[in-house]
Amino acid sequence: MKLSTKVAELTNIIAPAVAACDVALWGVEFAPQGNRSLLRIYIEALPEEKEQDKQVSIENCAAVNHQVSGILEVHDPIAGEYVLEVSSPGFDRAFFSDEQMHDYVGQTVSLRLIQAIGEGDQKRRKVTGSLDSIDATLLNLTAADGEQFEIALTNIDKAHLIYEDA
Repeated sequence: MKLSTKVAELTNIIAPAVAACDVALWGVEFAPQGNRSLLRIYIEALPEEKEQDKQVSIENCAAVNHQVSGILEVHDPIAGEYVLEVSSPGFDRAFFSDEQMHDYVGQTVSLRLIQAIGEGDQKRRKVTGSLDSIDATLLNLTAADGEQFEIALTNIDKAHLIYEDA
């Protein structure tokens, strides 16, 4: 999951402002839409607070929105108008880096791939299944039908967690 140059630039600008609000930056999405772009920031509780079952609150989102708005006003990295949204990643969280998936081994994930995998008529670019393992270069996934996949991390375009109510 490679970040675009613009998202990487925005992340570098935004990260200190988010940290100043005592929350962790989960990810940044930027969708340029002509003269009115969308900048979406996902935040979550700090690791030590997650251990205490603390969640991101509306107050956390408001504080980050205020801090980031000020930083963006100073740096002005987005041409034209934009909408700024701040929220938690939610139960069906998107993954913005390979490292984020390590905590979700054993859970169901959905992947959109850059290049299709499989044989003959069974080639596919979308795969959903249980994340069996992940290392520095590969992840192993078992689909609901029992089919197993070994997928290069460099072949993942997008990934997100599939929420399953226990």
